[in-house]
Amino acid sequence: MQPAPVMPKTWRVDTKPHKFCPGCGHGLILKCLGEAIDDLEIQSRVVYGCDIGCSLLSWDLFNLDTVQAHHGRTTPVMTGIKRARPELICIAYMGDGGGYSIGVQHLVSSAMRNEKITVIVANNTQYAMTGGQMAPTTLPGQKTETSPFGRDPGTTGMPFRGAEMISSIVQEGAYVARGSIANLRQLTGYLKKALKNQIEGKGFSFVEALSSCPTNWRTDAARTWEFIEKDMAGYFKVGEIKIPGRGEVTADA
Repeated sequence: MQPAPVMPKTWRVDTKPHKFCPGCGHGLILKCLGEAIDDLEIQSRVVYGCDIGCSLLSWDLFNLDTVQAHHGRTTPVMTGIKRARPELICIAYMGDGGGYSIGVQHLVSSAMRNEKITVIVANNTQYAMTGGQMAPTTLPGQKTETSPFGRDPGTTGMPFRGAEMISSIVQEGAYVARGSIANLRQLTGYLKKALKNQIEGKGFSFVEALSSCPTNWRTDAARTWEFIEKDMAGYFKVGEIKIPGRGEVTADA
């Protein structure tokens, strides 16, 4: 008899298997998030917001009050809910396109205002849902549908380090970290700290998660993990970047 899969209590069993592609990192990030919510016993207080893009496939993943926003607008939607109902725990979940491209103005403004919400950005270095085009996070030399010869930093600039940018503009009390699906225990810990920071009313909470997209990367399992653990982590340093009471710290994989 095959054992039943272990899922977070906050997941909706009737919507599993989830809708993400095989090998996609979203399912792993959202499992970590579910476990963090379970550990903190806050399920009844959470409002979960997801963006357009691959993240929209999580609209029915949780047994949580859920809002699906327009592309790039998840952060202000969750900000509005939090301001109207401060006792709720508001989570904005999005990809790097929604967070660092069309939605970056909202991300910056919310961080500068020290909104008491938690923002999670899944970074897979490209626009996944629309076919794998170059994104703000695409690495130098990385081939995509719109950079078939590799990203040229001389023409398009260097990849956007969102967590470092957020850390440089937030107020005291904010929490900023970058985790990876290559270390799920660590990522769960960062998400839990981000949620606790919101619960305690200290400030803006932000976690970037390095994620995978073998469908658009056109990679096998071995190359997928190599790209995450070496290529991505070499540029996007994993670790806690800003901790309330300690200021900025150096991210260290």
